[in-house]
Amino acid sequence: MPTGPKLNGTLRAFIERQHMFFVATAAATGRVNLSPKGADTLRILSDTRVLWLNLSGSGNETAGHLLEQNRMTLMFCAFEGDAMILRLYGSAKTLHPRDAGWAEAAAQFPEIAGSRQIFDVQIDMVQTSCGTGVPLMEFRKSRVEEELAPFFADMGPEGVEAYWRKKNTETIDGLPTGIFE
Repeated sequence: MPTGPKLNGTLRAFIERQHMFFVATAAATGRVNLSPKGADTLRILSDTRVLWLNLSGSGNETAGHLLEQNRMTLMFCAFEGDAMILRLYGSAKTLHPRDAGWAEAAAQFPEIAGSRQIFDVQIDMVQTSCGTGVPLMEFRKSRVEEELAPFFADMGPEGVEAYWRKKNTETIDGLPTGIFE
């Protein structure tokens, strides 16, 4: 059930307590992509706008989908504390390091090796649901700091670019991702 077109203080606080969230996108045809995200990669700019720093990975589905359909859903669910699921529905714009606005947006986040894009999400609907089907789990640590970031830091900028050329230029359905355009 929709709760409204924007966040409020309670929902903002809920988001800030979460260690991870999920991102869903889809092109007009092909597969729907749903990815878990974490680390210090999300910023709430207002009750209707969030920024998400996307780190390098083995695919680049979100960027490719947004070139065709700029819809995005972010989902947060409580693995600790009171049960709740929160979905943010909206549209998103992709920022690459080459784009105007990148430096200002990137300044919102810590430097993390392999940072690939920033997604600027305009929220048009917020939905909560009970979340009692989500298991209680204990957070131990993020893998970004000890595994993902060092992996890309050791590559250096040229190695990261080669990795992107090999794994991030097309979606699994063959759509361009715009990473080098």
